[in-house]
Amino acid sequence: MNAISLQDVAAQVSGQALPLAWVGMQGIAVPVLIDGQCLSARADAGVSLDDGAARGIHMSRLYLALEALESTPLSIGLLRATLEQFLSTHRRLSRSASLNLHTELLIKRSALVSPLSGWKGYPVSIKAHLESDMFHVELKIEIPYSSTCPCSAALARQLIQQQFVDDFANKTLEHSEVLAWLGSSKGIVATPHSQRSTAILNLRLNTGASELPWVTLINEAEAALGTAVQTAVKRADEQAFALANGQNLMFCEDAARRLSKALRQSSHVSAFDVRVVHAESLHAHDAVAQSRWNWERP
Repeated sequence: MNAISLQDVAAQVSGQALPLAWVGMQGIAVPVLIDGQCLSARADAGVSLDDGAARGIHMSRLYLALEALESTPLSIGLLRATLEQFLSTHRRLSRSASLNLHTELLIKRSALVSPLSGWKGYPVSIKAHLESDMFHVELKIEIPYSSTCPCSAALARQLIQQQFVDDFANKTLEHSEVLAWLGSSKGIVATPHSQRSTAILNLRLNTGASELPWVTLINEAEAALGTAVQTAVKRADEQAFALANGQNLMFCEDAARRLSKALRQSSHVSAFDVRVVHAESLHAHDAVAQSRWNWERP
């Protein structure tokens, strides 16, 4: 039986002769190696279709180029090599290539006081783009933290003061009595509201960067905020967390400014777009603030 050659329909001439900015695939399941971990990821891979007369690109060539991610630790060099392969397999068709990866980075975190530790997940994404030998990489990191409202804290303190006046007016103060009062429910008649919050960092790395400084950037951001959410805890850790919240009262505007200052001082970042979301426990809506620096598109 004679073999029949399979037609390459994508190689046919388009009847519309119109270039396209991006053609590819999204949501491709792929494993990636980050900091010694093999993580499940989703990839968006594509190229421009600059030859308007061509009907389409060769998507299978993009898919096969992703195989290198399975066995090679993810790095800036690997990202560039992958994009170069995208273009080399689409000569005369494409002048630019992009690769986006989405995964969750796992970092083991120690408790604040006790010897306990546990794993914390950070959703992360990488955007890599190559065009006319211009290559840039952007990182997206989502960082959860706790935020306690300064206004609510002030109102709670005022209520505690009023309760103290009601209970001790015209009385001689005894140290032991006041100490007992402070440890009772009356001594904390009101509490400020806190919320689990999220910082969404979109970061452009410095030109010439050779590494993907995930952990360093996360550590810098969490240090600036001062109230990173915890994993395994004992009561001593929970108490230390309450103390950290009490000493780091912040509106969403405060959080955005803290992160902005820290990222401007980072040796890894040339531009950023930071968004913080405080999932309000008082309101049914969120409080949001955003800060940008050098964020013009290249």
